[in-house]
Amino acid sequence: MANATAPIKRQELFGHPVGLYILFFTEMWERFSYYGMRAILVLYITTSATGLNPGLGWESGDALALYGWYTMLVYVMSIPGGIIADKFIGQKRSVLYGGLILCAGHGILAVEQMWAFYTGLALIVLGVGGLKPNISTMVGGLYQAGDIRRDKGFTIFYIGINIGAAAASLAVGYVGETIGWHYGFGMAGIGMLLGQVVFMAGQKFLIGVGDAPTKTEKESADDGLGQLLGKLFKEKVPLTVFILLEGLAAYLIFTGTIGYGLLTAFLALVVGLMMVIYNELTQVEKDRYVVLLLSFLIVIVFWGAFEQAGGLMNIYTQQKVDRTVMGWEIPASVFQSVNAIFIIIFGTIVAGFWAWRKRKGGEASSLFKMAIGTIIMGLGFLFMAKASMEVLNGTQAALIWIILAYLFHTIGELSASPVALSFITKLAPAKYVSIMMGVYFAATGLGNKVAGVIGESSQSEPIYSEVHNNFEGQGDFVPDSTLAKAHNFDVKGLAYMDGDNLVLAPTEGSNLDIQNFVNLNDESEKALKQALDEEEATASNPQHITITFENEKDRNAIAAGDQVNTAITNYKGQIVLFEASNERELRTFVMITIFTGAFGLLLILFLKKLKKLTHGVEEAERDMSESEDEAQVDSH
Repeated sequence: MANATAPIKRQELFGHPVGLYILFFTEMWERFSYYGMRAILVLYITTSATGLNPGLGWESGDALALYGWYTMLVYVMSIPGGIIADKFIGQKRSVLYGGLILCAGHGILAVEQMWAFYTGLALIVLGVGGLKPNISTMVGGLYQAGDIRRDKGFTIFYIGINIGAAAASLAVGYVGETIGWHYGFGMAGIGMLLGQVVFMAGQKFLIGVGDAPTKTEKESADDGLGQLLGKLFKEKVPLTVFILLEGLAAYLIFTGTIGYGLLTAFLALVVGLMMVIYNELTQVEKDRYVVLLLSFLIVIVFWGAFEQAGGLMNIYTQQKVDRTVMGWEIPASVFQSVNAIFIIIFGTIVAGFWAWRKRKGGEASSLFKMAIGTIIMGLGFLFMAKASMEVLNGTQAALIWIILAYLFHTIGELSASPVALSFITKLAPAKYVSIMMGVYFAATGLGNKVAGVIGESSQSEPIYSEVHNNFEGQGDFVPDSTLAKAHNFDVKGLAYMDGDNLVLAPTEGSNLDIQNFVNLNDESEKALKQALDEEEATASNPQHITITFENEKDRNAIAAGDQVNTAITNYKGQIVLFEASNERELRTFVMITIFTGAFGLLLILFLKKLKKLTHGVEEAERDMSESEDEAQVDSH
């Protein structure tokens, strides 16, 4: 919300308000901190707790589940962040305070303790909730209503996001993986601090944008939010829906699904308030509101697929992609920069294409762009499917497939995401624009949670094993020739069924007596047999297995902050069936392509009807450059 009461003539640079570039660099450094941490988060969680650069040693499925919850909460907190800005302190202060909280969160993550890990994540969630929706609203506030430059401005802003993301994945990713995870977290915090400096130094270019609400505006906000909450308990239909959803939330909490119960309780309130808002609008606003709600659904679908990048695709790159180039194995987290680099390269090209198409009279509405973007992004997963088809018998996929997947994801993202941001500011009722921006980011958060659920479902349930205490003659596969000096190690072999008997055999060229080396309890043996039966694994068609062993005492000592005693061995392991795991991931990639493609085509099929409901909100757009002397503050 911009609080100017009169038009303001803004100083421009390269055809856009200078304030855009202040917000550009602020967001660039904020995204450096966020995407730097994002690049290494899942890898840190899944890395062995007993290696030279120890992580938390979690299973991949659990790591992806936490990743989904965390990235969801980061964006869901945008709703209270937008409300606080509108009602109390304005966008400027929300961005400032949110940035300071982010600095603290990233700084605490540099501490090597579990309390610091969870505290840091919680502070980042709160900080992004204050900063993210409000800085985007401020970008919209720099432009007058109907200014065609608004889309270009959001695209430039989006490029700033991705410069920060690219630099972070290269720098923070490399430092985190090769030097130390917590050094990487600390570097991300330094980036956030630089963003704060830029924002505070550029205040003179943001006059009239995001200021604290006046008394009249506070009363208007009270009138809006306060009355909405009051009307929720007075209007029958919204109240009924709210009560039913809260009942579902209570059931989930009572049955032990606390996380999903709390999420449902939150969504019940959001849905109820959204229904009340609908009843407050004129007919034209209601029509646009329906399209706005549909755009939130598009956002959930898009990010539910796209955000596999930081989770499933990140782990996949580390484990199943040949990352060796000219004799150097590139850290997996560095590939998180590929998407951002492509955005920097293709950002203006894609925006220019859509602008050219619109000038030529072609279909270039925001809804069409989002539909096409969703389809193109989904097609990128065909390359991941190709990689999975190439990963056979324990081999690794070619690097080109993941690069091509990121390329298609990027083209799709550039067509859909910055346009969606701008579309919200066009369709949202003026009185609720910041709340709607908050709901937009909450939808993004739900998409991230969907991504986590999809990633988690693609992972096989782990099967646990132990190492026999007799190591004699089995030490040739570890560098020190003795297990007592190995903190963690991998054992590769073959597994299949011979009638009712489980057979564990060494891979070709290995003399490891894996059958006697690995100790399975009854439950683990039953689970492994069942998995092999399902895959129809026989001597002629065995499953390649990888067993990752850790020194359990080492892990406990590290968690307690004690010195590790490498002379004591107490190894626990997890068995992964390579072909079975790869097949599940292949099915996941194919289904994402099918669903996103069908969803995008459905949007195109109903495009004309949906455009009618916008009542020409984009048809009157024109260029309002400085030469027209109309660069004024948006009246939102």
